[in-house]
Amino acid sequence: MRNTAKITTAVLAAGALTFGLTACGSSDSGSGSDTDGPLVVAASPVPHAEILNYVRDNLAKDAGLELEVREFTDYVTPNTATEDGSVDANYFQNQPYLDDFNKKKGTHIVPVVTVHLEPLGLYSHKVKSADDLKSGATIAVPNDTVNEARALKLLADNGLITLKDGVGNEATPADITKNPKKLKFKELEAAQTPRSLDDVDAAVVNGNYAIEADLQPAKDALVLESPKDNPYGNFLAVKEGNEDDPRVKKLAELLTSPEVEKFIEDKYAGSVIASF
Repeated sequence: MRNTAKITTAVLAAGALTFGLTACGSSDSGSGSDTDGPLVVAASPVPHAEILNYVRDNLAKDAGLELEVREFTDYVTPNTATEDGSVDANYFQNQPYLDDFNKKKGTHIVPVVTVHLEPLGLYSHKVKSADDLKSGATIAVPNDTVNEARALKLLADNGLITLKDGVGNEATPADITKNPKKLKFKELEAAQTPRSLDDVDAAVVNGNYAIEADLQPAKDALVLESPKDNPYGNFLAVKEGNEDDPRVKKLAELLTSPEVEKFIEDKYAGSVIASF
């Protein structure tokens, strides 16, 4: 996990970010209702900002799009910044997470186009396979509602636990009905899970944070989500009402182009999967 954010084409949006990352705002950034200015997009550093930077550097100019990428290391600020107009759009999240966020925060963010899937994985510095986890082992899981449920579902799908029927995207450890290894769970902010690997027996890590921590999901994960019928594709999102912004439509087209599909395949080798 990076402790500082890269500045791509302008200073970061105003507000303190998670883990002490401070951002400085710019009042003339071109975000908000100015559809003639650059399109300002908030993104997680990896892979979202990398994909956007590829588009900016290789495709945007020929398409007549001026694109500005701002990197954030948490899962909250990109949505609040999109809601208040500090940025025009964001690219970092999936539908279940957004639904939960809008409900809890009263925001009005909507998806535009799905771009890729980052398979969630179980990682360990102490065992080589999930079967090697000992009785009473401690597993770190993300503490936000959707990602915790997703992590528990991953463990359930691989026979480590059993969850209550129908629990869905709000599952917590309290919904575990069978736990043959008597696993214990340590709930952490999602970005902290890879940092915890030396302190726990294993951790369920979101794909972007795994890649940032130099983990290779397709190679290093003890178990990994299947992309088949997976509802957790990551998408470009805007505040409701801005879906028809011509800059947003142009970026949506570029993000789902054959060039971006090839970039994802070549750069991430199955650790990130194009979903269009």
